[in-house]
Amino acid sequence: MGATFNGLVGLIILALDIWAIINVFKSSAETGMKIIWVLLILLLPVLGLVIWAIAGPRGNVRF
Repeated sequence: MGATFNGLVGLIILALDIWAIINVFKSSAETGMKIIWVLLILLLPVLGLVIWAIAGPRGNVRF
């Protein structure tokens, strides 16, 4: 059960990171800031996602 659970958590984090990166690209932030946000999300997948959720730029993505 442990490996399956860890794999599922990893896939969820990957999906959320991809979603966050798409939102960064769709945002109106400057190109330099977009690059910094994408690097933060890629280098620190969980922490970067949390920081982006709190302070990051949002795109015009509808739920």
